Amino acid sequence: MRRFLCAVMCLAMLMAGTVAAEERPTRMYDTASGESEEMLSVMTAAPASLSVNAKSAILMDIAGGTVLFEQNSDEPLPIASVTKVMTLLLVMEAIDDGRIALNDTVTVSAGAASMGGSQIWLEENEQMTVEELLKAAVIVSANDACAALAEHLCGTQEAFVERMNTRAAELGAKNTHFMDCSGLDDTGVSSARDIALMSSELLRAHPTIRNYTTVWMDSLRGGASELVNTNRLVRFYNGATGLKTGTTAAAGCCLSATAERDGLALCAVVLGAPSSDDRFGGARQLLDYGFASYSFFTPTEEQLACDPVKVLHGTDTAVAVVPSQTVGFPIDKAIRSSVEVHCELVAEAEAPVEAGQRLGEAVIVSGETELCRIPLVAAASVERLDFGRAFARFFEAMSSGRYR
Repeated sequence: MRRFLCAVMCLAMLMAGTVAAEERPTRMYDTASGESEEMLSVMTAAPASLSVNAKSAILMDIAGGTVLFEQNSDEPLPIASVTKVMTLLLVMEAIDDGRIALNDTVTVSAGAASMGGSQIWLEENEQMTVEELLKAAVIVSANDACAALAEHLCGTQEAFVERMNTRAAELGAKNTHFMDCSGLDDTGVSSARDIALMSSELLRAHPTIRNYTTVWMDSLRGGASELVNTNRLVRFYNGATGLKTGTTAAAGCCLSATAERDGLALCAVVLGAPSSDDRFGGARQLLDYGFASYSFFTPTEEQLACDPVKVLHGTDTAVAVVPSQTVGFPIDKAIRSSVEVHCELVAEAEAPVEAGQRLGEAVIVSGETELCRIPLVAAASVERLDFGRAFARFFEAMSSGRYR
């Protein structure tokens, strides 16, 4: 009987402590660094001297969007056929979502057949598959193929253009407004940064686009129509993965060039270059700089391993923490050997704890320079220890003879 009364008193004290604990604020970190609201932040140093003979340019890491170089990157400019990056993105999203298929048959409308500029000379009522039109749009920048794809996906070119602008806004493109699906109209505008965002989304989220963007030569109509890629970097640049050229009198020579080496994927955008040699030379210069100066760094599981976080008044006394996402980012090759990872965790968490609840950050540093923060979250849920569960635990303990 005395043991039972003692157990009840202990249980009462436990529950009283639980109520009092609810009034205590939870400290986010044991350090004085404070709480970061950013899911992921990466810091890189700009090059001391690098310029491109063009109105605008940018070099961006495709995996995470880290900007490694920029030159007037937010100015809205005409972009000619680089417009097709967004057209390709919408088509690939529809294919990967199952809304259309590569082997779908597309019947060419009079409007699509009447497009000028770069084309594969589609005729009204001619039939081609989505894959054939996609190939033509990517390799030879065919305006008529883009129009046929736009109509197949959205019914009209106007509806497709509306979707282009909506999708651009969703990606965070702030200086973009499309007027057509191909760039032939040349009254639409975008910026180097916005094009890099779209290009990165296309390559990152839809890797099968490389089946077309890396092709130098191909053909259609049983070999009768030869296709030669307008992007000569595809043939002559090591690691090239695409992507899209564009040239008009208003836009000048434009290019979104992508390449990958040793896990580092980069996008170089050049807008408003005075000549084709300037756009290809500028993109090559940017990509060369990126691959020479940076490597792709991904923290290992061992580096991200942290001690469990103590849980107050929960069904478990602690919970394991894990990274919220697998993160890799470009890092200056000169400091790679000095990179360290430190965990900043809450001192304790109050139950209930939900799986995925943020409990701290892994801070990646080189010396005193902070490179990146990766959120650390609860690996599992921990329910709150209520009176019934607490009493059951005491009863189990008494029955097992632990209280004598």
